[in-house]
This record gives sequence, C-alpha cells and structure tokens, in this order.
Amino acid sequence: MSKKPQKRLTPKQRERRQFLRSIALTVGVGGIALMGMVPVLGKWVQRLRPPGALKEEKFLAACIKCGQCVQVCPVEAIKLADLTDGLGVGVPHIDPRDQACDFSCDGLQCVLACPTGALIHEISFESEVDMGVARTVNLKQCLAVYGQGFKGLARGADFDGKLRYAEIDRWNPIKLGDHPYDLELCDLCVRQCPIEINIAKCAAEDAQQKEGKVDLVAVRQKNECAPKHAIELQNINGVMTPVILDGCVGCGVCEMVCPVEPAVIVMDSSESRANSEGMRTL
Repeated sequence: MSKKPQKRLTPKQRERRQFLRSIALTVGVGGIALMGMVPVLGKWVQRLRPPGALKEEKFLAACIKCGQCVQVCPVEAIKLADLTDGLGVGVPHIDPRDQACDFSCDGLQCVLACPTGALIHEISFESEVDMGVARTVNLKQCLAVYGQGFKGLARGADFDGKLRYAEIDRWNPIKLGDHPYDLELCDLCVRQCPIEINIAKCAAEDAQQKEGKVDLVAVRQKNECAPKHAIELQNINGVMTPVILDGCVGCGVCEMVCPVEPAVIVMDSSESRANSEGMRTL
C-alpha cells in the first residue's frame, strides 16, 4: 500500500507555522518563569538565611549566589536552594534540623565572605544576629516535661550534624554522633544553645577575674557577651518546660540537638519574629 504523498507547504504556510511555534515556546518559557515566582511571592518557601541576612526581598535582590558563605562555614550549615524555591534557586539557606549554625567560626566568616552586602557586615557577634526565632511546637514529646533524662547519642550514630565542644576541641567541630550524653534531666536545647554557652563562659571568666585567678587579655567589646538569655527550662505548674526568651537569634541548634521526632522546637525565619510572641510557648 503506497503512502499518501504529503502536501507541500507554501512559504507563507511555513512562515505561519514557525511563527506559531515561536509563540508557543515563548508562552511556555514565560509560564515556567512565572511559576518560579509563586513559591517566593506566595511565601510557600520560608528559609532560614545565614547570619546577617537582609530582609527577604532585599536579600534575594542582593545575593549573587556566589557560594562564598557556603565555602567558609566550618560546620557546612549553609546550603544552596534547589528548584523548589523558584526565584530563590541557588540562594543560601540553612536547614537547622539537618545542620544548625553553631557559630563555630567565632568571627561570623560567612558575613565577612559575602561580597555584596546581602549579609550585612555591621555585626560581629552571635548575639547581634537575627536569623529567626525558635518556637516550641511539640511539648507533649519533650523529655524534660516528663522529668526524664537522656542517655546516649542525641540524634543517633548515623547523624552527620556537627557541633563545637570547647571542652573537647576549641576550634574544630565534631559529629554530634560522636558525643554521648548522660543527663538526669534532658536539657540539650539549653545546654547546647550557643547564646547560653556564651553567657556561661563570660560569667565564668568574670568569676575567675573577681577571685584574681585570671586576667582578661583584652577589654570586651559591646555584645561580645550576649546581653540576653535565649532559652531556659522553667518550672511551669510543676513541669519543667523549655521556654524561648528574647535573646534567641534563630541559629537552630536547639532544633538540631532535640533527640525526639519530630523535634520539640522548630525555627521560624526572622520574617516571622514580629508575629511570634504569642507562639513561643505553644
């Protein structure tokens, strides 16, 4: 059976067909691009940004996605966003449950590495950071609420998240899975909070200096010692309960170290801080 001969197109018909294909391609590409705006404009994606990040809209405009902040982070907390972030693809963010920012770098190296000012250079210490705010969401599973302790590895041996333990190594973070705990009352969220560690360190130095056991090498700078507490266990109606305080900077360590699933504490971005006062102790 012979094939029916195809009808040859006239030059005008070929030109028209090519024009329609071009329109379809333009509409398709434009539609995909506009879909990329939805997660951002609709605020479906709210990321915890690195220390010193500008407000979200300004941050997205200023960040050139160079990855310098990623390279200098000693605990590898900063990641680059994927396609689900729409226009935010390639922009640095932190997933605190996987790896929080524990300020192991001391000098906020990610801020210093940023070439555009997307991470403002005016901050020098962790207490000056406003990454976000912690929020208690799952108190029914909190070990402290039930007066229980914790023994073992906070997130298991296979967990790759890192923390700096000054008593073990002042400079190099180690895997959380390599550091066992034995606590009569679980207070991991308080014990490992960088702000609380900073306050305790400064208090210990002050006590030693007062007793004449040590001389401070240099005069402390403003906010070198955190002025406000970030988290504490409070006795509320006879129950020890984690309470988020005004000194919380949103680093996410409390969420990362929480040994229960899902975590008792989660992080909201700094964009939600103004509306978070009524949610901190749910």
